[in-house]
Amino acid sequence: MTDPASRLAAVDAFLGDLQDRICTALAQADGTAAFAEDRWQRPEGGGGRSRVLKDGAVFEQAGVNFSRVSGERLPPSASAHRPELAGRSWTAVGVSLVVHPGNPYLPTTHANVRYFEAHADGQAPVWWFGGGFDLTPYYPFDEDVTHWHTVARDLCAPFGDDVYPHWKRWCDEYFYLKHRAETRGIGGLFYDDLNEGGFDRCFALTQAVGNGFLDAYLPIVERRKATPYGEREREFQLYRRGRYVEFNLVYDRGTLFGLQSGGRTESILMSLPPRVRFEYAYAPEAGTAEARLADYLRPREWLARG
Repeated sequence: MTDPASRLAAVDAFLGDLQDRICTALAQADGTAAFAEDRWQRPEGGGGRSRVLKDGAVFEQAGVNFSRVSGERLPPSASAHRPELAGRSWTAVGVSLVVHPGNPYLPTTHANVRYFEAHADGQAPVWWFGGGFDLTPYYPFDEDVTHWHTVARDLCAPFGDDVYPHWKRWCDEYFYLKHRAETRGIGGLFYDDLNEGGFDRCFALTQAVGNGFLDAYLPIVERRKATPYGEREREFQLYRRGRYVEFNLVYDRGTLFGLQSGGRTESILMSLPPRVRFEYAYAPEAGTAEARLADYLRPREWLARG
């Protein structure tokens, strides 16, 4: 596919459908709550659909955003690592989601797939894809971690043996809280600036990631959503949610891009948990289930090599 208008239309159609399918599946998994939708426009160009499910039987808050936005100059968060594109006009279309379950035994998750074009007069658009998905457990289960990474590995496999190891390592490095010396969770996939091999290959890879999210997450939901828990587990979950806040407000490139490009603040900060607590100098008691989490917050090879 070589025509720029056709490329953008194809991505736009896929991502709009992806938002619909993910919202339908999450609402069915919750069983009691529905997504409310806000449609919005931004003065600089474009707009989107923000959908949020709140106070469900399974999900305390789940947000799934679709946006197609444009601007006259790429913001610093988008051009800092691509200085040759600074000053160009741009178009971006993407789906981004964050799910915060109520049950502490069910992990928080995030996924994002996006397409960028940077424009300059008299030149063909510079385009690239980015995205991925990652998992943030509070009480990790090896079965869930293995399943999550198996889905990630298998969806990458048709595109080359090096894709999963590279994107898995990139995810570990990106979702890392330097000031805490820990990963945000057990990782998954992360990629950016993807244009190698042509548009069709890169689009197919991004479609595989977007479509694979439900395959990775829904079986974990079914296994863990009814696990009994008490106040201790809930308080630990709220404390660990603080790490999510720290990462998104200090490091996350997507959050910075949205704020710097004049995006809709409510949609950008939808990723933050609805309830969270911070506690000074908290340390879990040695040997407890809460202390066990620390062993999962470092890069590891989760799948056996063979």
